[in-house]
Amino acid sequence: MLARQRTLVIGLNILGLLLIGRPAGGQVELQISSAHDLVPQHLLGLVHAPEVHRELQLSRQQIDGLEKLFGQLDGYWFRARNLPTAERRRKVAIVERAVLIWFENHATPEQRERLAQLEMQAQSMRILLRPDLADKLSMTPEQIERMTGLALATKNIQQRLRTAIEQNQPTGSLQVEVADTVKAEQDGLQTVMEPKQLEILSELLGKPFDTSQLKRIYPMAPELVPVQHWLNSPGLTLKNLRGKVIVVHFYAFECENCHANFAHYRNWHRKYGEDVVILGIQTPETEAERQVEAVTRAAREQNLEFPILVDLYSANWKAWGNTMWPTVYVIDRNGYLRHWWQGELNWKGATGDEAIEQLIAELREE
Repeated sequence: MLARQRTLVIGLNILGLLLIGRPAGGQVELQISSAHDLVPQHLLGLVHAPEVHRELQLSRQQIDGLEKLFGQLDGYWFRARNLPTAERRRKVAIVERAVLIWFENHATPEQRERLAQLEMQAQSMRILLRPDLADKLSMTPEQIERMTGLALATKNIQQRLRTAIEQNQPTGSLQVEVADTVKAEQDGLQTVMEPKQLEILSELLGKPFDTSQLKRIYPMAPELVPVQHWLNSPGLTLKNLRGKVIVVHFYAFECENCHANFAHYRNWHRKYGEDVVILGIQTPETEAERQVEAVTRAAREQNLEFPILVDLYSANWKAWGNTMWPTVYVIDRNGYLRHWWQGELNWKGATGDEAIEQLIAELREE
């Protein structure tokens, strides 16, 4: 069989935020064409969060309209996570623009102003690298250059830390460096900016809002592409499974790394019953994995009794922008992605299974 990459898994969490912006494989390219390229793109995560809906005082009709828009745009946003930095930012900006146009047409001026304030707060110190903010604050070229240098230092050391984690190298000294550079960038607000500029900035930001506590900041899960063959179940759709927590895992039956996760899937299927749906998507890499009979036989031998979509032509793999066997996704009762994990859940002592079980418990209570 063809070799699969054994990789240190990366679990995704909260808004610190939108790791939706990570390219495949964890590599962050530092191709910076302007200071603005260092400003994080958090708008999409914000408008997906129920806490933000409440802060904006969106009506039920507005929320329903937003969710209809998400159904059209979120797949595009989600698949962009695997693109090189410049292309990813361009595509995310296109989706952000579509969302802003929706708000122009369906929200009040007060709602739009508050959303702009929340976006700036989520971007933290990096808002000082936004050309529109720099103009409003009358920042000098020297101030912009200093803040850009601090942001680049933070970005570079964070990338070094990510690389060390993925290569299973010691990280103690790097973690200290990250903390120091982040603090230096935060202190830049006081050391670089003038008091009058800080006063104007405070007015622009509005009432403080803690974006770090937002939980639902990822896209709606892409709908399943219909296929001819299912195992252990008639054909399913995520729409019809609304109201249930769903664990989707992409696997291939000849993949040894996938086998390492099977025990967890079996356990979850038996432990949670009908309230949590464990859904496998068998996507082939080898010729044997393209044979329905072989897929069926392997599932029986491994006691995989949950629903399995047999994705012979990789249509769902492409729709989800998946890049690795295995990958596990957790979807909440409303159809939103809340977490995903690439690789073996327990690779080199990782505790991906525990993180997912904890999240499942939380989602069942929501």
